[in-house]
Amino acid sequence: MSDNRFKLHPVTTIINFVKGLKDLLIPFLIIFAANGFNLSFNPKEEGFWAELIPLAVMTILTILYLFNGIIKWWTFVYWFEDDELRVKYGLLVKKKRYIPFDRIQSFNYKEGIFHRVFGLVQVMVETAGSTDGKPEVILTAITKEAANQIEQVTRKVKQTKMEGVLEDEDGVDILEKDSNDHQQRIILKMKVKDLIILASTSNGIGVVLAGVAAVLSQFSEFIPYERIFEEVSSLIKFGVVVVAITIFAALFIAWLISVIITFINYYDYTVIEEDERITITRGLLEKKRITIPLNRIQAIKIIESPLKQIFGYSSVVVESASAGYGEKDKKMTLFPLISKREVYNTLRDLVPAFEWEQPLTKPPKKAKPFFYRIDFLWLVPIIALSSYFWFPYGLLSILIIVPVILIGLWQYKTTGFAIKGNQLTIVYRGISRVTFVVEKKRIQAMQSKQSYFQKRKNIASVQATVMSGMTGATAKAAHLNVHDAEQVLLWFEKGVSEKTF
Repeated sequence: MSDNRFKLHPVTTIINFVKGLKDLLIPFLIIFAANGFNLSFNPKEEGFWAELIPLAVMTILTILYLFNGIIKWWTFVYWFEDDELRVKYGLLVKKKRYIPFDRIQSFNYKEGIFHRVFGLVQVMVETAGSTDGKPEVILTAITKEAANQIEQVTRKVKQTKMEGVLEDEDGVDILEKDSNDHQQRIILKMKVKDLIILASTSNGIGVVLAGVAAVLSQFSEFIPYERIFEEVSSLIKFGVVVVAITIFAALFIAWLISVIITFINYYDYTVIEEDERITITRGLLEKKRITIPLNRIQAIKIIESPLKQIFGYSSVVVESASAGYGEKDKKMTLFPLISKREVYNTLRDLVPAFEWEQPLTKPPKKAKPFFYRIDFLWLVPIIALSSYFWFPYGLLSILIIVPVILIGLWQYKTTGFAIKGNQLTIVYRGISRVTFVVEKKRIQAMQSKQSYFQKRKNIASVQATVMSGMTGATAKAAHLNVHDAEQVLLWFEKGVSEKTF
């Protein structure tokens, strides 16, 4: 194994520095806004030194971030030794990490603006042992040739170890044939039309409006609400049409911003299958390449939000036992948008062992009230307080009961489960419809829950948990017949039954 030690590219200093400044941007904007954006350079003015405090703090922190970026780049080295990827960094406190190539699950890549200018890439080394959603090691900026070298060395070591074990009776390496068979298949490639539909059917518009509201709240004392109210009042005098056009224009701008954000995040979104791995590439300003080993996928979710469901679309999410793929969460969006006509055929081609369309065992009719009864616990005090403090208009809050009951009935019609062989399918709904598909061997825990009131009606709920993140991912089939819930537990506890319940 090579004893050469490799350093990161010097642009690592700038990347770390800019990342630190980005984290400080919002806090400093809030500080300056609270100070009324007053910044005087006249020492004779009252409060001159107090007004300079935010600027002084920002300057000191900026210098510290720059110094920290230089130290990280200067001390960071990596090398290959004893079938391990070894990393050492730190000035006062030396840190070392030794990662056996056997534990490396995948390499994920990012190309930000600075990376693309210098032809570099950020490499995130993912292992099976990470539980905090972070990569085991991040190489902030190295050349693409160096990234390929790391991947090739890892693959070579793994293959050499397997070749020493997996030989047939005649001494012929059975991997020899497979090693040359790494065909790529494009599973999904999103077009411009798909990105526009994704932006229109996702919660992007709501996020934009919420973001604007959050920013405005920070500058509320500088906003002339009385003048705005007068302008709005005069605008209303022109009629409903003008008000409707104004609202439409605001929503259109929010939608347009949502489309732009979607294009930046999901531009050239492509899903490729190769060598028992799924590779996802996406991004306009920052290109990302994420690899998901098929054998690390714990469960698959088909999610249909109400808007997507109306237009015949859905999204597909996978729960994985690997590290966070450079993302904040263990779950990874596989297909952000896919037609309902295509989703089952695409998944059937990708995971042929699963049965994607099955008849469901539904909750009994007597379970209907259980889907909305629990909501009354928080509705009653809200209605009571609203009616008391804002009488008589507060009495209108009683109308909230109607959508709550309708949503509960909607959940009742959606909920169900199916068992076939090793596979468990659970369908449930909060607001979005979720189809949760998992193999028996991937389930970490299965439990049945029954409240006092459920027991009186012979009703119970079952919940399956798979490994995903710190707490795992769960799916719940609520308010089933006790007999059906027992069948699910029996299927999990004993041998696999070929009967479909």
